Amino acid sequence: MDFHCLSSALLALAVLFSASSVPYQLHAKTVCDFPAIFNFGDSNSDTGGLSAAFGQAPPPNGESYFRGPAGRYSDGRLVIDFMGGVFKELLPSAEDFSRALYTFDIGQNDLTAGYFLNMSTDQVRAYVPDVLDQFKVVVSDIYDQGGRSFWIHNTAPVGCLPYVMDRLLITAGQVDKVGCASPFNDVARYFNRKLKEAVVQLRKDLPMAAITYVDVYAAKYALISQAKKHGFEHPLRACCGHGGKYNYNMHVGCGGKIKVNGKEVLLGKSCEKPSVMINWDGVHYTQAANKWVFDQIVDGSFSDPPTPLKMACRRQ
Repeated sequence: MDFHCLSSALLALAVLFSASSVPYQLHAKTVCDFPAIFNFGDSNSDTGGLSAAFGQAPPPNGESYFRGPAGRYSDGRLVIDFMGGVFKELLPSAEDFSRALYTFDIGQNDLTAGYFLNMSTDQVRAYVPDVLDQFKVVVSDIYDQGGRSFWIHNTAPVGCLPYVMDRLLITAGQVDKVGCASPFNDVARYFNRKLKEAVVQLRKDLPMAAITYVDVYAAKYALISQAKKHGFEHPLRACCGHGGKYNYNMHVGCGGKIKVNGKEVLLGKSCEKPSVMINWDGVHYTQAANKWVFDQIVDGSFSDPPTPLKMACRRQ
């Protein structure tokens, strides 16, 4: 789901919350008591919306935790699932919407969509301000309906994703020391700088909001660039896929089948050890990588301000 579609969904949801919004005090020194977490983002953080809209993610998605497909484009849990583990009671009552934590994980689809439409790097950069203007409108609308706590992830290093490197022409001079495509990571960093500027403006515009900006790009690039140190292998290859340098084929994805002599044959198979792989299907991360990223960001080490997740209701 790209952010343009996401905006409409968020606006509708914000209206739904309005009847139940109540003031939420953000000055308490105790751990935040979030009664619910509402996540908005692309399929890196989607726990079932994409499958509900376009059909269930096929096996072997979910194999490492759910033992079968569970709406997540990964072998198991996503970063948002590990956040849910911190706050156990996640089924909200009507009065809980204003006390909830609102998480955002955006950018990857917005950037890659332009490239796959044959836009130049300059053209992709040019539409970033418009995307972020829409983002500010969405956050402001949720705030107007009572939302106060926002946990905002920046976008990951898209130039390290197998589906980007496989589909886009990359010359030797465009590859960094890790093997990632520098031009695409440059645009991701530009997006993140502009996102941070948007967050700074939102803090001024929404004085009662607690807004935490989380540098997921830095966490994920640290994992990819130091994979062996952290117990991972083949950081630029997909675990579940078929063929090629990156084990990615846009025509035969994870769980993809072809017909041979009238019979379906599975080509998009899972690797032997997803637990040591970073990338799951060329686009999304494995459960092991998601858990590693969560462990890095949960204590506020990658946040501005440096706020632990459990204190994300506090303004600083």
